[in-house]
Amino acid sequence: MSSTTVTLDDLLPEAQAAFAAAPTAAALEDAKALFLGKTGRVTELLKGMAALSVEEKKTRGAQINVLKTGIEAALNARRSALAEADLQRQLKAEAIDVTLPGRAPGFMGSVHPITRCWARIEQIFGELGFDVGDGPEVETDWFNFTALNNPPNHPARSMQDTFYVDLTDTDGQPYCLRTHTSPMQVRYALQHAKRHAEALKRGELPEIRVIVPGRTYRVDSDATHSPMFHQFEGLWLGENVSFADLKSTYLHFCKQFFEADDIVLRFRPSYFPFTEPSAEMDIRFESGPLAGKWLEVSGSGQVHPNVVRNMGLDPERYVGFAFGSGIDRLAMLRYGVSDLRQFFEGDLRFLGQFKG
Repeated sequence: MSSTTVTLDDLLPEAQAAFAAAPTAAALEDAKALFLGKTGRVTELLKGMAALSVEEKKTRGAQINVLKTGIEAALNARRSALAEADLQRQLKAEAIDVTLPGRAPGFMGSVHPITRCWARIEQIFGELGFDVGDGPEVETDWFNFTALNNPPNHPARSMQDTFYVDLTDTDGQPYCLRTHTSPMQVRYALQHAKRHAEALKRGELPEIRVIVPGRTYRVDSDATHSPMFHQFEGLWLGENVSFADLKSTYLHFCKQFFEADDIVLRFRPSYFPFTEPSAEMDIRFESGPLAGKWLEVSGSGQVHPNVVRNMGLDPERYVGFAFGSGIDRLAMLRYGVSDLRQFFEGDLRFLGQFKG
């Protein structure tokens, strides 16, 4: 028994020394195999128990289990030490000197040119006393078409082919992606009438003055058209609002937007189902790169009496104008961009021109 005891007692220090001498995790696993592997020394001791008596097996088995536990503890301790050493080496290699000056980023972001123009439009009209309205992009057929004097099967609908949603409203009509921001003419006027119900009862007539910028959708795509585009609608209704007000308002806007005083505006007869009479508005610059050319910038007209009725208002008292302009179109003119699609391609070389 004395020789067996010496062998078991010497095995743990041998394993500890072998583990301590392993410089890497791979070498440690090799050292582990010498003691705890299928042919390791502890395994051989367990195999040798077959020739012992029952009483000797109890004693020898307990000794081997203590030995195995000690070897496993030494193995795990060395594993932890090697892992900690690797971590410290990695931290040292990746250390950052926080006293060094920061690196400037390669590209600074900027506000998108469409967003710039959108904000500029809101600012200019805000200074003229216009509210800014907002409405749903998924719109009912009634608000998008019918309420604007554009009933089902009306030929003018073909000019505004749109995307439909597989849902229907209470009248069984499909929802669609709005083709213009004009539905907000009716929505805003209905809200306005509710807010001023008491004034209307007294015979007073609070003016409606609002612009509605937003995204709109039509089945159209080329260098000057996009399936998704940005538009802003303008509406001014009151007792004595005329085309003269429309011309002065929009001309003032153009001069402010383009930062040019030498702009001339003209009306050109046109047709829109929601206005009567209707007109396209063109502008001409007297100087600069666009000088001498008439440029179409907006559709407009006096709000049709049927639309005023759908607002819940009396067309004999409420008169005024509406207009609609493409924000993207105005941005193209302001920045000299010839292809609308560049605004939506995300090319940093293009967008980087609009910093500051």
